[in-house]
Amino acid sequence: MDTAASIPLAPNAVPLLGHVLPLVRDPLAFLSSLPAHGELVRIRMGPRSVVMVCDPVLTRQVLLDDHVFDKGGPMYERVREVVSDGLISCPHSRHRRQRRLCQPSFHPERFPHYSAVFVAAAEAVARSWHDGQVVDVTTEMTRLATRVAVETMFTAALPAEAAQQTVGDINTVVNGAFRRMIRPALLNRLPGPGNRRYLRARDRLQHTAFSVAGRRRADSTDHRDLLSSLQRSTDPGSVAGARALTDAELADQVLTFFLAGAETTSNAMAWALYLLAGHPEVEERLHAESAGVLGGASPAFADLPALQEAGHVVREALRLYPPAWLLTRTVVEDTELGGVPLPAETLIAFSPYLIHRRPDLYEDPDRFDPDRWRGPQPERTAYIPFGAGARQCIGARFAVAEATLALTAITARWRLVPLTGRPVRPSAKVTLGPRGLRMRAIARHA
Repeated sequence: MDTAASIPLAPNAVPLLGHVLPLVRDPLAFLSSLPAHGELVRIRMGPRSVVMVCDPVLTRQVLLDDHVFDKGGPMYERVREVVSDGLISCPHSRHRRQRRLCQPSFHPERFPHYSAVFVAAAEAVARSWHDGQVVDVTTEMTRLATRVAVETMFTAALPAEAAQQTVGDINTVVNGAFRRMIRPALLNRLPGPGNRRYLRARDRLQHTAFSVAGRRRADSTDHRDLLSSLQRSTDPGSVAGARALTDAELADQVLTFFLAGAETTSNAMAWALYLLAGHPEVEERLHAESAGVLGGASPAFADLPALQEAGHVVREALRLYPPAWLLTRTVVEDTELGGVPLPAETLIAFSPYLIHRRPDLYEDPDRFDPDRWRGPQPERTAYIPFGAGARQCIGARFAVAEATLALTAITARWRLVPLTGRPVRPSAKVTLGPRGLRMRAIARHA
């Protein structure tokens, strides 16, 4: 169903493809051009008409009213190809029960244990480098975040070879999902090599999750990991027979947390290291902070309140490059947004990247400035790297703690220097990562 004609159509749509070409060539520039055309702007993804919400207040309305603006659209169709109805992708009707069952896994009392995993993984990566080494930062941060995801989710339930295969499969799925999201559905059904690689990787990921979850069902040991917590979680408010996660639901949650944890956090850490390299004065403040707070010891969960500089760097990196940069919703009943009627089945899109770069919300919004987080905080509508409302990312605190502690552990040992003066371009896929980020590691003691 097409949307109301009163919503302006973004310029330069072409027959059949709509705005697919600018979305493929430079999606961030295309999104950034849309607010000039109104608070609500129509774009076309192939034959589909999408209402892009450019206003922060209206975006928050979409986020808070998840009954009317439900998870849906081409992005979630791609996500459901992999994780079915996991917490991140399930419809409103199934979300509250799943959220209650998953919430104990992210209770604050579990964070000291998780944080020890964060630090051990970061220090293992940092110890593997040598002075003067050229480091593929994106690859190294993916290795770090994947190790954290494996150990916090599975402990030792996933063999090293399977874990390595899983990393490759995640990359394949993430790389293919965005193109499958914006191009016509017919192309996704063609038996081309890209589609075949994507489907093979998806099938292996699902098999891994089901296998590990199935083996753990017979194990009564509490391994203090996310999988043990999910297995033991019950919801007394649910009807009999639905008070615990089924085997299929457990596998969906495993895949959801593994994909979200590994991909989004690795991008946030890579961007933070890149941004620090261009601002040596901030980097030196960060190093001085870690030296003063830690005194040469490893960081720990209890140190997080004192690691303010590191926290500000992570927060600013998430503002400039939010991993979930483009999201969609489906209108499930006739409603209105900003005074504009929207019929049921209207497809909505919004972008944290777009909101975070608005000059009316942030002074000099394209500038990396961790100090902006020292003073009065922005309105809730202005900062949404993890969404808002009932469907705000359940792992938000987990991700920020991981990135803050890992950044502290790495920068205590190393200074990373760009190989060239050329700025690194973002790679806009399902998540927003740096493209070709290679840097030279300089030992701090040198």
